[in-house]
This record gives sequence, C-alpha cells and structure tokens, in this order.
Amino acid sequence: MRAALVGIDFGAGDFAASLDELSLLAKSAGADPVSTITAKRSSPDPAYYVGSGKADEIGQAVLADKIEIVIFNHALSPAQQRNLERKLNVRVVDRTSLILDIFAQRAKTNEGKLQVELAQLQHLATRLIRGWTHLERQKGGIGLRGPGETQLETDRRLIGERVKMLRTRLAKLRKQHETQRRARGRNKTFSVSLVGYTNAGKSTLFNTLTKAGVYVANQLFATLDTTSRRLYLGDEVGNVVVSDTVGFVRELPHQLVAAFRATLEETIHADLLLHVVDGSSPVRNEQIEQVNEVLREIGADHVPQILVWNKIDAAGLEPGVERDEYDKISRVFISAQSGAGLDLLRGAIAEAATAGPELPEFALEREELELGLAPSSPSVGPH
Repeated sequence: MRAALVGIDFGAGDFAASLDELSLLAKSAGADPVSTITAKRSSPDPAYYVGSGKADEIGQAVLADKIEIVIFNHALSPAQQRNLERKLNVRVVDRTSLILDIFAQRAKTNEGKLQVELAQLQHLATRLIRGWTHLERQKGGIGLRGPGETQLETDRRLIGERVKMLRTRLAKLRKQHETQRRARGRNKTFSVSLVGYTNAGKSTLFNTLTKAGVYVANQLFATLDTTSRRLYLGDEVGNVVVSDTVGFVRELPHQLVAAFRATLEETIHADLLLHVVDGSSPVRNEQIEQVNEVLREIGADHVPQILVWNKIDAAGLEPGVERDEYDKISRVFISAQSGAGLDLLRGAIAEAATAGPELPEFALEREELELGLAPSSPSVGPH
C-alpha cells in the first residue's frame, strides 16, 4: 500500500531517528512509504492532532501521490482518528495500530497469536465507533429483537467475553512456564535472556551461540516468540539455558507489554540479562534507555545485566570487555555476524554463572530496593 508518514516534532528526543524508525515499521508492515509530512507543534490539536491547516496539506499529498493509507508516528485518540479519516477519505492508522499489525503478521506460535489477539481487542474496544455509525442502531428483524441492546453494545460485550477467555488461557500458559522454571531451578540450571532494541542483532547472536536456526531478518520485530536453547560452557559451568525474546521499541504500546507478559516472564525470572545493543547506531544510548524503561515496567530491572555491544565491525571497534567498580563484567564488545569477541561473551556468561551468592548486606539492600525502601547507599551491580 502507498503510504504517507506523518510526524510531529514536539521538541523532545531525536525526531529524525523516530521518523526513520517509523519508515522501518511501515516497511515491516508491508507498506510503501512514498511521502513524509512533518510539522512542529507545542501540543497536539484536539481534533486532528496536527491542526486543520496541516490536515489540509496531508489531504493534498493524498491526492497528489495516490496515497492509500496515512500512518502517524504518534498515538491518536479514537476521535482524532475518526476526524482524520472523514477529512482525508483514506485509512488512518497510528503508531500503536501499526505495531499491533506487525505483531499480528509475525506471531507464529499459539501463545504468540493469543497475546497479539488480546492486545488487538483491547485496542479495538476503544475504537468500535470509528467509521461504523450503523452499529449505533438497535438490532431489528424477526428473532433479533432484544431488550434494547444496540449492535455497538453487543460488539463491546462480545469483545469483553473474548478478552476474558484469552486472559484465562494466557494465565494457564503462565502457570506452565512457571512449572518449567521451577524444574530448571531444581536442576540449578543458570538461565540467560537476550533483551534489546528490535533489530539490534539478538536473534543473530542467539543463533551463533546456540546453533538454533531462529528466523533472522533486517526488519523490526522479526522475532516475536521466545525460543530457549541449551548452551554448553565447559565442565566447570555445564549447560545454561539461553532465551531469545521479543525486541523492544520506543513507545511500545502498553497493551502489548501487558499481553506479552507471559512471554516476558522469561526475562523477569532470568539469572542474567544480555542487553544487546547496536553499537553502530547513532541513537544507541536512547535505545538502551527505552529497553531499560520496558524492563522497569515488567519488573525485570533488578536482574543482573551485561551490555553486549554488537556490530563492532560496523562501528569500527575492537572486541573487548569492560568491568565496573565491583570488578564485575559490565560490557562486552562483539560482532554476532563475524563471531568476533564471542569467546569473551561466553567467558562473561560463565563468570556470571559461577559467581558466588550475594553478600548478606548486598542481598538485603536489593530486597529493600524492590520493596521501595531504598537505602542511602548506591545499589550494586551494572544496570
């Protein structure tokens, strides 16, 4: 579909990088971005988000470039989306809908499909009125007359029932995951989760480490479903379990974070997080913060973390290891594509797996932090 991208600069963050990401998202969803329209505002317009003048400009671009869909780099309210579609006479989607669409295309396992459907229904529930004015009428006809229930109310009720059913099924899956984790705990198997910004190279690294054959592509959200494999690290360490998880992105829809909690539980309960960073990206620091923000949201910010600086060949860097003030490895420089530095990464995982338990005062401090009773001294370990 021929698409027009719309981005509004509110003066916060890297606007150009955000637009580039929107273009990648659009292409990942199967759209063909043919024009980009930008503007600067101090705050969104209540009716059109962009203001009536800019909406007219978008309308002209729609006609001139034969646009079939307009994609906003922001979350639109149901009213804004409805007003824009009436004015532009083409389909309008916001960033949340775009990401949900990509997830729907990429989900392969039953669990992944359930999670995506739950997120989509939660998003749809706020937008039932959009473009469907006939749903406001009451049902009629022989055998269809009910106690004054409109079609819109019926749809809301059916969506509510489906959401309840999906949550029940996902809760059962979470219990299954918990059983599997307890079994690993009894076997004292050290667990490692790969996390990071989407397209940072997590799946390439996962395949290189474990020979798993997970699908890899230069596109956003190529991997949705968590895959776990064993990795042998010598006689002293033995096997560890490595899990590849869904990639994060700025402004990841809250519906997705909530729906994918069953998948992200692997991250919360891991013994170590390998935070994979695209070392060649000019906005890598912002991407690191976006990932850490999602980790905080799902309650995984307490898990020990090693930054894996990937794509060092593209960044002109050499393989290496950095340690923090407690002599723990905090950063490893590698290239998952060429294999440079992977021996250092295996060594870092082995070191973390064989490290002794926390000292009592350190463990107490972390427990206080998790309970919100932060002590005056700084927390321990790389985050």
